[in-house]
Amino acid sequence: MEEHGNLWTEALARDPEHSKNYAQRWRRLEEAGQDIDGEARLIDAMAERGSRILDAGCGTGRTGGWLAQRGHTVVGVDLDPHLIEVAREDHPDATWHVMDLGQLDLRQPYGDRIRFDLVVMAGNVMTFVATDERQEVLRRIADHLYPDGRFVCGFGAGRGYDFEEFFADAEAAGLGLDLRLGTWDVKPPSEDFLVAVLSPR
Repeated sequence: MEEHGNLWTEALARDPEHSKNYAQRWRRLEEAGQDIDGEARLIDAMAERGSRILDAGCGTGRTGGWLAQRGHTVVGVDLDPHLIEVAREDHPDATWHVMDLGQLDLRQPYGDRIRFDLVVMAGNVMTFVATDERQEVLRRIADHLYPDGRFVCGFGAGRGYDFEEFFADAEAAGLGLDLRLGTWDVKPPSEDFLVAVLSPR
């Protein structure tokens, strides 16, 4: 395993316009009629109406925003202030926070931890996390799930995070694998892409 820091912050250090270019890319895709809601549709199908959903590493809010429009209570977190600004502008029905997933700690006003029915992590987010923070991120996600909650995470192969290594990290963080898929549209497992459904153990 090749160790690295947070790949998103490293990209920002190399190119201060990285976040703006990323946000503009998604807007162009949407304007061109591309389907950018596949992840959100799967989560919506898994969720009861009015579920509490965390969009972890939410970026511009494309997944969480779609879910909020369908009546779910959505909170999104991302470490990039510009992307959160875009999410707040484009998707005002959800709540968005600037927060590093390695420090994820969402609390009610009276101090209790906020828990969720579902946590979704789309867009290869897990592969951007610093190698020495992966288990901590997964542990914090587990801490924010209800006992019967589920965590759905997707990322591609060849990004420096072996699927089996992810499963081992998840297990160490208290998350067990319930279902493995090869795509967000529920195709069989593949070597190219992972969509994993996990729950607290």
